[in-house]
Amino acid sequence: MKRLFLILLCLCVLQATFGQAKKIDGILPVRGLVIAAPRPAGVDQFCKFIEEELAPAHFNMLVLRVDWNYAYECDPDLRDPVHLSKADVKKMLEVCRKHNIELAPQINLLGHQSWAGTTYALLRKYPHFDEAPHINLDNYRDYYLPNGSPSPLADGLYCKSYCPLHPEVHGVVFALVDELMNVFEATWFHAGLDEVFHLGDERCPRCAGKDKAELFAGEVNKIHDHLAKSGRKLMIWGDRLIDGTVTGLGKFNSSYNNTHRAIDLIHKDVLICEWRYSQTGLSAIIYAYKGLNVVLCPYTNPGIALQHVKDMVDWRQRPIHQMTTDRFQGVVHTVWSGAEGFMRLYYDPETYKVPMLDATERGGEARALKVLIEEFKKLNL
Repeated sequence: MKRLFLILLCLCVLQATFGQAKKIDGILPVRGLVIAAPRPAGVDQFCKFIEEELAPAHFNMLVLRVDWNYAYECDPDLRDPVHLSKADVKKMLEVCRKHNIELAPQINLLGHQSWAGTTYALLRKYPHFDEAPHINLDNYRDYYLPNGSPSPLADGLYCKSYCPLHPEVHGVVFALVDELMNVFEATWFHAGLDEVFHLGDERCPRCAGKDKAELFAGEVNKIHDHLAKSGRKLMIWGDRLIDGTVTGLGKFNSSYNNTHRAIDLIHKDVLICEWRYSQTGLSAIIYAYKGLNVVLCPYTNPGIALQHVKDMVDWRQRPIHQMTTDRFQGVVHTVWSGAEGFMRLYYDPETYKVPMLDATERGGEARALKVLIEEFKKLNL
């Protein structure tokens, strides 16, 4: 009798410590959201959003696009004028841990070092890291597509990149990554790496003439290996690993500059975040076939979001070409408006309009997330 009592006591302690296992964990292991990190004034409301919306829907991953929105101590010049403090991060971490949500930071590495006519912090302070310093961003200040994106001119610029072979760049970048991972107490890091069009520039003294697939894979593996030294893991966007000339996907969704062959060169434990906004996510099968774990990432279309969940659940239940089903990891929703703007959009969609979104997208981010919230709840019944 005494032994039985001790066993029951141990089970109660384990349940209290680790939480009750959820049915949904076996059906869809990763249920996540990628969103910009809030500004300091929005942290409390954001914590409330996690508590009241994400946690009851069994989300277990939250990726915050931090970039320069943190009080970096290793390189204070790279901070945004208004930035999160360590206490702000710990507040979000506390509520995530309470609900077993993995909190992961993102810094855009390699690409997305500028937007339209604005150079971001890294290349402002370290202009010698620029892969294509001869491109003048002043030419891009007044050129926008209908959705607010910069419109490429004759030189084909979308966003600037840093040179992956510059001998000093990783000393700077990895110090930022390490500081952010430590304050977030995180296991996962998102490195971005999407829409990298400027790579292996013909005027770069280090990269000119190099194989672009090897350059891209080299950067992925360098980041991966740095994280692995401290037992941490890497996730990236997947668009540079898909051959656009074969799949017919557009230049933003896939590669037309020969980086796609990097899919065979990167470490197999890199998690691929495959964003598919206007079509179903069949491209996820390509990553799984290549031995990579993958999550599908919807955006503003609720129907696409539901299809992504259905596809992932179906693929996990039946092997495709003898692949292991656990490579299909789940669904991670993407939000590209700011955190504060999204909160207003989520709670007051009729009156708040997001300037950067066109009429067809406006409100879609929130509607798609609400659909996912309800779907995740159903999967746990």
